[in-house]
Amino acid sequence: MAYFLFFALSTICILSVLGMIFFKDQAYNALFIVLAFACLGGLFALLDAPFIAVVQIIIYAGAIMVLFVFVIMMINLGKEFPPEKKKLTVILSLVIGIVLLVEFLFSVKGAFQQLNSGAPESIGNPTSLGELLFSKYLYPFEITSVLIIAAMVGAIVLAKKKDKQ
Repeated sequence: MAYFLFFALSTICILSVLGMIFFKDQAYNALFIVLAFACLGGLFALLDAPFIAVVQIIIYAGAIMVLFVFVIMMINLGKEFPPEKKKLTVILSLVIGIVLLVEFLFSVKGAFQQLNSGAPESIGNPTSLGELLFSKYLYPFEITSVLIIAAMVGAIVLAKKKDKQ
């Protein structure tokens, strides 16, 4: 049963990401990415990491998508890029795609190495995750929280400027 769920969730996740890539409507893209986040939460649950699964669904499929929808509502969807910016966008997309492909290959290589060496027992345990967050990764955690607060303040400022006009 676990294999069936894994392949079903993986297939739905891959199809929703492909749908997000190929559809042009931003509202559909937001719905596809919510589906992908929910499937990832299910995959984390299958990996016996319930805390990460719940965080994936609540934070990403919930809170982050609210921000995405807010940005979709803020931008002017009627405007198109001029032709000279379309070339730059395609070139930049190809470069970012190549970088992401290389990163993916490195992560797959690392995953296979970790499978051969054996994974630690407490990978999805909230206690061990909390100990790591507040000891080894304290500064990145704090920097991330400051960046999130700055993004929220920026979004509020942009929304207030739009209301005044």
